[in-house]
Amino acid sequence: MKFIESDNLPLAIGPYSPAVKVNGMIYTSAQVPVTLDGTMVERDIKVQTRQVLSNLRTLLEDADSGMEKVIKVSIYLENIEDFGVVNVLFAEAFGEHKPARSTISVKSLPKNSLIMVDAIALSNDYH
Repeated sequence: MKFIESDNLPLAIGPYSPAVKVNGMIYTSAQVPVTLDGTMVERDIKVQTRQVLSNLRTLLEDADSGMEKVIKVSIYLENIEDFGVVNVLFAEAFGEHKPARSTISVKSLPKNSLIMVDAIALSNDYH
């Protein structure tokens, strides 16, 4: 087991690793829409979704993986009415790659974000 850290993302906001690699699999912690300096982006679902996807992409690349290696994504939304907008942005981010996905409506999220996302992916060295 290897705990993955990233100099390209803000520090974790709790006692956990951004990602863990086990047997060629990458398990990410949930990403919230913050910039490298830890600043929350504008409270707009499009802006926040793009930031979360950018953070996820960066984390996966730093863990020797990528968006095209994602097997499963979990999306947590403060407002399920944002599902359509999020769906369009996910389609842009993943292209033809279509991982399994769950979308869960929640009452609130860390740092008052509108969206939070975690993923399971294969590492580049998985055979």
